[in-house]
Amino acid sequence: QVQLVESGGGLVQAGGSLRLSCAASGRTFSNYVMGWFRQAPGKEREFVAAISRAGRITDYADSVKGRFTVSRDNAKNTVYLQMNSLKPEDTAVYYCAADSRIRSWSRMKDEYAYWGQGTQVTVSS
Repeated sequence: QVQLVESGGGLVQAGGSLRLSCAASGRTFSNYVMGWFRQAPGKEREFVAAISRAGRITDYADSVKGRFTVSRDNAKNTVYLQMNSLKPEDTAVYYCAADSRIRSWSRMKDEYAYWGQGTQVTVSS
């Protein structure tokens, strides 16, 4: 089992930046594919970004491509989400997720077994 704790959320103006972190503990972090998802009030949880075990493969939702960057530091057991050029529609609770069974990466939330508690990101216009 792996435990995930997100941090770095907050309130930012449109056009600003935030960097989210997700610290993992409990098992060998490099065995896990990592994903970022978000959920806005009244909406389904949606895929944001994913990264393969060694960090060589990344994938992004179209809505964040070119603005967000996912990375990981396996020595620090941490995955990051750098968010630039933030928009009010990026406002949501952001969750990191992990799973050791995914082959390379995945956009499907049902394929991730472990989730953090979430961190709120609010972008004001």
